[in-house]
Amino acid sequence: MSGGLAGARERRVRTGGIELCVAELGDAAQPTVVLVHGYPDSKEVWEKVALRLQDRFHVVLYDVRGCGSSTAPEPLRGGFTLEKLTDDFLAVADAVSPDAPVHLVGHDWGSVQGWEFATVARTEGRIASFTSVSGPSLDHFGHWLNRRMARPTPRRAAQLLGQGARSWYVYALHTPRLPEAAWRGPLGARWPRILERLERLPSDGYPTGSLPSDAAHGAWLYRDNVRSRLRRPRPDAYAHVPVQLIVPTGDRYLSQRLYDDLEQWAPQLVRHTLEGQHWVPRTRPDQLAAWIAEFVTAQEGRKDGGGAPAARTPVAKGPYTERFGGRLVLVTGAAGGIGRATAFAFAEAGARVVAVDRDAEGAARTAELARLVGAPEAWGECADVADEQAMEKLATKVAAEYGVVDVLVNNAGIGLAGTFMDTSAEDWRRVLDVNLWGVIHGCRTFGRQMAERGQGGHIVNTASAAAFQPSRALAAYSTSKAAVLMLSECLRAELAGQGIGVSAICPGIVNTGITGTARFTGVSEDEQQRRRARTAKLYGLRNYPPEKVADAVLQAVLHDRAVVPVTPEAHGLRLLSRFTPRVRRALARIEPKL
Repeated sequence: MSGGLAGARERRVRTGGIELCVAELGDAAQPTVVLVHGYPDSKEVWEKVALRLQDRFHVVLYDVRGCGSSTAPEPLRGGFTLEKLTDDFLAVADAVSPDAPVHLVGHDWGSVQGWEFATVARTEGRIASFTSVSGPSLDHFGHWLNRRMARPTPRRAAQLLGQGARSWYVYALHTPRLPEAAWRGPLGARWPRILERLERLPSDGYPTGSLPSDAAHGAWLYRDNVRSRLRRPRPDAYAHVPVQLIVPTGDRYLSQRLYDDLEQWAPQLVRHTLEGQHWVPRTRPDQLAAWIAEFVTAQEGRKDGGGAPAARTPVAKGPYTERFGGRLVLVTGAAGGIGRATAFAFAEAGARVVAVDRDAEGAARTAELARLVGAPEAWGECADVADEQAMEKLATKVAAEYGVVDVLVNNAGIGLAGTFMDTSAEDWRRVLDVNLWGVIHGCRTFGRQMAERGQGGHIVNTASAAAFQPSRALAAYSTSKAAVLMLSECLRAELAGQGIGVSAICPGIVNTGITGTARFTGVSEDEQQRRRARTAKLYGLRNYPPEKVADAVLQAVLHDRAVVPVTPEAHGLRLLSRFTPRVRRALARIEPKL
């Protein structure tokens, strides 16, 4: 066995005239999680996920018949039917967990098999839960096709054509002898490089050397099952176990629309979407392992009649929960205003939240409330974003204790009003240290961790509508926010090839507490207090809530948007900056009356 599976316990399980190679990791006294691979893979496709689960579970992997170190049926034709694959699964389950049901996880054809196992009567009582990744039930797929062909509206016709184009390889694999010749010849030799280029799979020794024969044998998975099941899908293909569905958003082989009607077949369904392409067990093992662990723990807690709060199963409704449930999100400036609202928005979507602020009590309070509104876990951390060493220590601590951040929101900022001539060097340093260098420190520390992990992520930087519009009264503040906007654009270009999105959020006038701490240069302290009170009143009258900015943040991450103006005036100023620069410069000369 390769890599981290080299230390696994191995056994042979006989079933239906073949021998299956089974590998086990972890303590056999813990709940058993069975990982089933797809096509043209072997069990090693799950290596990175298995290693992350072995400390908490009894992890079992096996090579499907004809793959890896398992033997192939003779003859091959008729030897890969779903009925025989179900026999194999039951033999493995009886061997590794004779007294307790197992938690099943499948990817690609492993998931196709898993749907069969989770919906046929003879497996009832042997499966505790099922996690499906990138593989639909052939029965559900058949019903999906029949409904759309029976009533071919333009939308349904487009869905049929779209999935038909994605399924080109299915037709090719039904061709006699040609797939076998290709896999045993040039395709098998070039497949690792193809995966590296198209799927961004790391060059880490996978696929294994058995790939050509695995792929040649596995062609019979399609030939023995696809046409017969799609023509005559089972009408009773209802899941008798809780199901967790994980859908990669960039899967080039399967449309997300395939799962539109899934609730009718799987009443106990939890949905997640994941940025990534088809082979997420190799490219996103951290997130897969986290979701599998949470789901399995939840079902074990229910079986025992309760369970710890961490065993909570997320109520997966809507795109936010599907996308952000279980993700690790870090928000700076989270003690109030936009930062606190953003932390709450991610918490409501089921994300794990790290709330960071100079105000330790405020950060802790945000974390406490985040848990109440839906975060399975939330932590408050005290740090000054302007302090590079403090941010380095924070990033090290977060990675060690909570994991690598999936979404970073650099939100901390301070307000400063005044003309250039009235703004001291110290004022300039302070506003740039927080508003610009704070963003730089966050991007460097947490962004570096995202890039090194190699599993994607997203960075959100809070700029401002002031980034679009110069002003004689906001020289330092506007400069800092314009720099954040440009930094975000540059970083987005740099990280695009690593699957890391970068968004700049540009709010206009939002009713937050920033006006209460803003400095006004060139005036006395009494005048500063008067102007703060006047500005706070104006912002209150505008009454644009920070929750709307938080929603824009989640939308930006969901749709990978580059620049997001928030509030009507922000949209207007962006248009002026692009199309009427003279008007923009004229507005910059106006001195606001406070």
